[in-house]
Amino acid sequence: MIYGIGTDICDVRRIAATMERQGERFASKVLSEAEFAVWQRRSARWPQRGLRYLATRFSAKEAFSKAIGLGMRMPMSWRRCEIANLPSGQPIIVLHGELKTWFESQGLRAHVTVTDETDYAASFVVVERTDPPSP
Repeated sequence: MIYGIGTDICDVRRIAATMERQGERFASKVLSEAEFAVWQRRSARWPQRGLRYLATRFSAKEAFSKAIGLGMRMPMSWRRCEIANLPSGQPIIVLHGELKTWFESQGLRAHVTVTDETDYAASFVVVERTDPPSP
């Protein structure tokens, strides 16, 4: 059963402007440790690719927060939600800490897709209930 659906489109130019103002501080606020390491590697080789990576992660986390119905309030937080990739390249959502505990107690499972094209990054998340919530 579908629990929630979230979508988000992000203007990569807006992310670039934020990075101009805040620098790495913005990336470290939005990205988990693992994502931050990927972002640094991509940015070092091709800055535009790093920027798009950051924009897709920002967008996917926004879409996820909408799908679970919490927005950006506890237990949802930027760094507790990680967008990783399987070896095939398929994006997946990996949760940490209180967010993971809450999500699992609700019997939920998430599916995510991300895309980017020149000036925009977009994400779509479907969250389904696989089990009844834990008491």
